[in-house]
Amino acid sequence: MRNKLLSSVASSALCAVLATFAGGAIAADLATKAPPAPPMPAWSWAGFYAGVHDAAVRGRTTFSDPFGPSIFGDRTPTPGYGFGGQIGYNWQNGIWVYGLEADATWLTSDGTVTCGAFSGFYVSSNCGARPDANGTVTGRLGAALGPAGHTLVYAKGGFAWQHTDVTATNNNLFGVFAPVTNSTSLTQAGWTVGAGVEQSLTPAWSVKFEYDYLNFGHQGSVVLPASIFFNPGTGALAFPPAATANVSSDVHMFKLGFNYKLGQDPWAAGWGAAVPVVGKAPAMAGVPGWEFEGGGRYWYSWGRFQKDLPQVGPGNDHSLNSRLTYDNMTGNTGEFFGRIDTPINVFLKGNVGGGSISGGHMNDEDWGIFGIVSYSNTLSDKVTGPLSYGTIDLGYDLLRGPGYKAGPFIGYNRYKYTMNAGGCVQIANPFSDCTGARGAPAFPTSQVTIIEDGTWDSLRIGSSAEVMLFDRWKLTGDVAYVPYTKFTGTDQHLLRGLVIDEQGHGRGVQAEAFLSYLLTDQLSVGVGGRYWALWTTSGTDAPNGVVVPRNDTYRTERVGVTFQASYKFDVPK
Repeated sequence: MRNKLLSSVASSALCAVLATFAGGAIAADLATKAPPAPPMPAWSWAGFYAGVHDAAVRGRTTFSDPFGPSIFGDRTPTPGYGFGGQIGYNWQNGIWVYGLEADATWLTSDGTVTCGAFSGFYVSSNCGARPDANGTVTGRLGAALGPAGHTLVYAKGGFAWQHTDVTATNNNLFGVFAPVTNSTSLTQAGWTVGAGVEQSLTPAWSVKFEYDYLNFGHQGSVVLPASIFFNPGTGALAFPPAATANVSSDVHMFKLGFNYKLGQDPWAAGWGAAVPVVGKAPAMAGVPGWEFEGGGRYWYSWGRFQKDLPQVGPGNDHSLNSRLTYDNMTGNTGEFFGRIDTPINVFLKGNVGGGSISGGHMNDEDWGIFGIVSYSNTLSDKVTGPLSYGTIDLGYDLLRGPGYKAGPFIGYNRYKYTMNAGGCVQIANPFSDCTGARGAPAFPTSQVTIIEDGTWDSLRIGSSAEVMLFDRWKLTGDVAYVPYTKFTGTDQHLLRGLVIDEQGHGRGVQAEAFLSYLLTDQLSVGVGGRYWALWTTSGTDAPNGVVVPRNDTYRTERVGVTFQASYKFDVPK
């Protein structure tokens, strides 16, 4: 490109020399024809880049059962938030872009599950996993699309690693024996594949939306402590020795990232913009005006709620008396959403919605109860009830120009639900409750046996981006870290006349992304996805008003697909 520019300059100079020596006719002819302007340099993805990313993480850790097939458990979700960075280098040949990239992500994530539950006469363990960091080294291959090649669509794959702390603890040993906790720290190696879209906003800055899957296979193990096997029918008592459970993990990650291309001017104007857009106040003539976009959205989702109730006493946080797990709860909700952008780059966005839970099941586990039952697990095979939510965010677009906007925000989210669990059948121990004749349910699904109400009030801090990828195609997304969430709830055990007040506080993550098609300049339709995960790091419960001195844990997740329609208004300046 530099050679072409030098050639153009040399040609102009040669023409001027010829005009000087060739006489008036040639000089007069050249005077009417201005030399052509040098061509604009073409955009290229080639070169070094570095950046940061937010991530919404949904991992799974599986513990093998050394005693045989389990009645329940063995696999725990490990939802979390991640923040990290990446560095890489691209080469480009025509539209094809290929390169190498390395990234690392700090995680706040954990989960717990019952493990080794092969029999209702055996006191099984509580296994936990806490991933705190992962990373990848990958190759990328993509295509630079669009009229100027500013949109990079790519796939990636390569090596992955993750660091995880895992534990295994005896659950309630009839309140007689002290629990034992075994722990180990694992650095797991595996592989990853992923795909994404990266949009160049300016010569220096780009934003990416990326999905990655990481798999670590069977990497490491943890020892399930020695426990008790007690058959109340025969009175036999045995003490099975410790046994080893293999550990395997995989991770799903959605990343919203920002890259800086090394060697470029970070203050340069965006594509199609007449003024700098980062860190400098633009001239008023170049400031975008007021904009408002609003519409409706349908969210089809799946949900989960889990609460762990440990034994009372110091050091017993991982040894459980009881656990309730609501899972596979399908939800159907509708919502209104909107966003206002101002001429000073401040934006306000939010949504409000509601609907219902239309399906799912609940498992109520207990250990060491009645002095004779080692392990009880009752299944309620129908869960229904209302759910509602609302979010409001205030942010500032650090990058804003024709066809794009991106910046941080701070906000608030409220998520509220009621789960009515119907039916009750024992699936582990025939000497426990909810045991019907010849294996039939003790209570039909039409009879509500447990009601769980929950409300989560959350502070959100995150980043948001919106880009026009191609003609009429728009991609929008955000990832928010929840540094503080407050949980309040009520658990009503209708069969026992027991009402339990619950509360706690902790952390979480919330993320969403939408791909829209503009039917007109104002009207658009789109499809997307959303993921919320919230969990407490400390909590309490009060059965019938009496506070139990122990640290309860409450966790909730909801993930699903969305369909939307929206209309955009531009207010003249």
